[in-house]
Amino acid sequence: MTAVAAGVFRRTPLERSDQRVAWDRTDQAFFAAGACHILAWVCRDAHPDRPIGLAGLRFADDPQVWHVYATWAGWTFDHSGWHPEPHLLAANRDFESRPLEAVALPDDLAEFCAAHHSRMPHQYWGDPLPRARAYLARHTPPWA
Repeated sequence: MTAVAAGVFRRTPLERSDQRVAWDRTDQAFFAAGACHILAWVCRDAHPDRPIGLAGLRFADDPQVWHVYATWAGWTFDHSGWHPEPHLLAANRDFESRPLEAVALPDDLAEFCAAHHSRMPHQYWGDPLPRARAYLARHTPPWA
């Protein structure tokens, strides 16, 4: 699977305002836009034996992170699976047609959510954690 820009799956105004409608999107769309941070934290927590990091994309000179992914040894994991980090960055940069920055994120999910206006797992229409674990399990990590 090729790295796909998160913006391809940007939520519509209805999906932003109605949690049920957002929840009913495909797994890839759900984890590309609206729950990418949940997927990244689940990936990190699922592999405690690996030094999985957390990173976010933002537009250059903008403090707001709009896409989150997991990192490991030059690889990334997000809605489009495992890819070398340059591929993920290029897909998003090309789609957005704007300079992007990748930034390291704090280890604490609540701290991230508070700083970046993101939902904690209990704030979704349904529990996104089992859904994220199942989605992660469909993607073979590069070390396997």
